[in-house]
Amino acid sequence: MKQNGLNITQFGLVADINPGTISGIVTGNRALSVHQLDRITATLGHSKGHFYKNYIEEFLSSTTPNIRRVRPLLYNCAELDMLDCIEQVVSLLMEKLTYADALFTIAEDFFQQGKFAASIILYESIAVGEKKQHSERLALCQYRIFMAKQGDDQEINYQAAIHFEDYVERLDDADQLDALKDLVNTYRSLRKWSKVNIFAKIMGDKAAIQCEINQQIKLKRRKKKRTSVNPPFVYWAYSYLLRAGVCEAQKDYNQALEYTYTYADLSWVKETDEQTLLWKGRFTEWAQANTYVNKLLAGDIGVLPDYLAYVTSKKNEVVHALVNIIEAANQYDFNVDDVLKQFELEIQSLEEQQKSVGVYTQQLMSESFARFLKGLADYYLRKGMYQKGFKNLINSLEISSTTNNRPYIIECVKLIERYRKNASSDIITSYQTLINEVRNDEE
Repeated sequence: MKQNGLNITQFGLVADINPGTISGIVTGNRALSVHQLDRITATLGHSKGHFYKNYIEEFLSSTTPNIRRVRPLLYNCAELDMLDCIEQVVSLLMEKLTYADALFTIAEDFFQQGKFAASIILYESIAVGEKKQHSERLALCQYRIFMAKQGDDQEINYQAAIHFEDYVERLDDADQLDALKDLVNTYRSLRKWSKVNIFAKIMGDKAAIQCEINQQIKLKRRKKKRTSVNPPFVYWAYSYLLRAGVCEAQKDYNQALEYTYTYADLSWVKETDEQTLLWKGRFTEWAQANTYVNKLLAGDIGVLPDYLAYVTSKKNEVVHALVNIIEAANQYDFNVDDVLKQFELEIQSLEEQQKSVGVYTQQLMSESFARFLKGLADYYLRKGMYQKGFKNLINSLEISSTTNNRPYIIECVKLIERYRKNASSDIITSYQTLINEVRNDEE
């Protein structure tokens, strides 16, 4: 005010705050709200949040925290990505456990809005306060933390999944199936097949029980309780799809087919609502595709034309189909040049497609694309087409290093070393640069 030659009345008019309120704030007789602070900050020519640290340290820390006063501050800090300020505020509030309910509501808002880093701070603080109570809310906080941490770094995804395992059973029954689905999806993207098998079976068993309960409720015409996002049969069928995937990864194609035939038959599901029919249709399609896949990987090359006809009509299946076809070609040494030519444009656009998908799909797309490129490199290197082979191999290594996919990094390194004598100096330079980056990240 001194710099601009303004008295309290004039400053209040400029800031659109009652002069009496300004006077009370200056003399310390009136509490300063976040809304008023933002107006004052703008009047002084600073950006929103400029004085938040001062506000927390000089005002909030010396008064009894008031959730009504603090709530807008938390939302503003989340919007501005001022995570350190959120940590300071939460630390002050969690001295009183009575604020846990309000903080949980705010954390849920942040989570739904995609402000995952901000939500994690709140969830972790609430979890610390409730860790001795074994409450459902503690488990729900851990579930949210697990989901919020999912991203491109596979090691972070893995550690988050391991930590969350112990909390699944503590969740409300209505949340357990979705939590198991999310947990097993993470392990699937990481190719942790023993984990996939364990939690897929648990999910299937729980879903079967829930199907029975729902049937009893329907017969007795009782009011249904809050349930999972999807009908229970979806999780039951998905558990068999996942277990078929485990068998496929272990090259037990006959057992994979048995599991596939199991989830393909959903004739016992009698409901005819839109959601049920949608899911039954999806599982029928997936079963058809996976039947082709397992027969092809078992060496039945005769199914390839039918599989290609199916894939051509399902563009979102192209990357997974190419992975399977190139894997079979390498395993049984047959030529797929015509197939690669047919999908040349799709292959060129796959990298761009990865950038526009969501978190879970991003994990699988990155893993699948890296797997395809490595298989394609193997295919070309076997044929002596070294330039194409090394180009795809370097691209696979680059994606794998970006996502911290250590098993694939190792596979790429082994393949490069096997054909190293055929690599150009440029390829060796690119290879060494990527390996040095991986080593630096580990340090």
